[in-house]
Amino acid sequence: MKKIGVGKSRAFKLCVLIAFSVLASFTSYSQYRVSPILRYSVSMTDRGSHLLHVALDVSELYMDTVELRMPRWMPGYYQIMEYTKEVSNFSAAGSNGNAIPVIKTNNNAWLIVPGNNTSFRISYDVCADKKFVANNFLDSTHAYIVPAATFMYVSNRTDIPVSVKVIPFKSWNDIATGLEVADGNENEYHAPDFDILYDCPILIGNLDELPSFTVGGIKHRFIAYNPGNFDRGAFITSLEKTVKAATEIMGDIPYNEYTFIGIGPGAGGIEHLNNTTVSFNGGRLDNPDAMKGMLKFLAHEYFHHYNVKRIRPYELGPFDYSEEARTNLLWMSEGLTVYYEYLIVRRAGLISEDELIASLESDINTLENDPGRRYQSLTQASYNTWSDGPFGNRSPGPDRSISYYVKGPLVGLVLDLKIRNATENKKSLDDVMRLLYTTYYRKLQRGFTDAEFQKACEEIAGISLSSEFEYVYTTREIDYSTYLSYAGLNISEEADKSTGKSIFTITAKDNIESLQSSIFRSWSGN
Repeated sequence: MKKIGVGKSRAFKLCVLIAFSVLASFTSYSQYRVSPILRYSVSMTDRGSHLLHVALDVSELYMDTVELRMPRWMPGYYQIMEYTKEVSNFSAAGSNGNAIPVIKTNNNAWLIVPGNNTSFRISYDVCADKKFVANNFLDSTHAYIVPAATFMYVSNRTDIPVSVKVIPFKSWNDIATGLEVADGNENEYHAPDFDILYDCPILIGNLDELPSFTVGGIKHRFIAYNPGNFDRGAFITSLEKTVKAATEIMGDIPYNEYTFIGIGPGAGGIEHLNNTTVSFNGGRLDNPDAMKGMLKFLAHEYFHHYNVKRIRPYELGPFDYSEEARTNLLWMSEGLTVYYEYLIVRRAGLISEDELIASLESDINTLENDPGRRYQSLTQASYNTWSDGPFGNRSPGPDRSISYYVKGPLVGLVLDLKIRNATENKKSLDDVMRLLYTTYYRKLQRGFTDAEFQKACEEIAGISLSSEFEYVYTTREIDYSTYLSYAGLNISEEADKSTGKSIFTITAKDNIESLQSSIFRSWSGN
């Protein structure tokens, strides 16, 4: 079978180094080379059933009782998914084939009593019938496996090395994943721990690979199921420009290879250390606006490998997969990534100056016509996403919530323009991102707190930003006029006579000073 995912000579060859750098409490490098004592296999035997059959062979785990847990959520999608609901036919047997007692102790936990069995096998089925980037899917044409929705871990031992053997339908030739290929084992992959395993979805079927490209000497690939008909050469050229613009912000590429994995029609995209899995259908990409929208989407997911996977809030790792990982800083992880998706595609020359402004104009109009802005702060929206959802609470009743995807990029704009003005355009939000990357990811190897993020911004600005951070911690209305004026821009408001909603428009000032001109040119990618 052809491996078009990341092999041992490919991007994930130094996955162990990435893992060590991302989370300080992960196992040490030397432990990564220990042979796994947990060996999974996942097979597809019935094309019409949407069932994945999972087997776990356990050996050298000397415990009187073993509690296995299925994660309740996956990193990158901050909602409780209750993956255990998809599990059926759970059983355990010793190496002699005799049944081993199993007790369901919790919604997502099974207690195994191995007795004298030093080796035993766990078996269960997983329903895979949802076309969504955070769910498993299997049909007669392809499979998309979310490891957190498929593979259980031993309670309190996510540090154990693990291997996964994929047994696809015989007519399927390709596997795409960020996992490292196990030595000498066809279709078998290994991870140094479950945090890495859960970071590497698996796409299986007869897949298409678009032309690869190199940025900074590093290979980048795009692999997809049924991507459709479109100008692949033009798309890859634009994607290369996008990646190049993103890497120039940070000045560092922390992986050996990166893979965009298109899972087919569906919804969503989720970021990973050396890949992203995205819903993708190229059939509409002959439309220029659709192409620009797709490149923004991919810029967002790609930039996440910096902002949230490596530059991360303190609460986002190491994870307890049975509990919510609540943080006040998703507005920074997601909202600033939205802001950077606009800047990246502009700096790549893929959208115009007017289109950059129009993206922010759209966010302003959305936020200012959302009554929830008067009730919920950005920190509250971040913390409550587990109950409200990523786009705010859309249940019937008064609107009391906002989306950090909308207000977050606007606060990013505020901080960026304030820093540029305070430093006479010598510094920007880019410098904040680089400071966070070098300090917390590279040096301290941990996430940062709310106070540390504000401190980093103020260090770059050289002044207090307490007034600006009121837009984060409170529901204070944003003073767009002041911040846009730093770049020589005006904002006006009028009422839509048909809907009664406000319409905000950003325009250039007639007469601007040299600093305003300098800020606008550098900010807008000119």
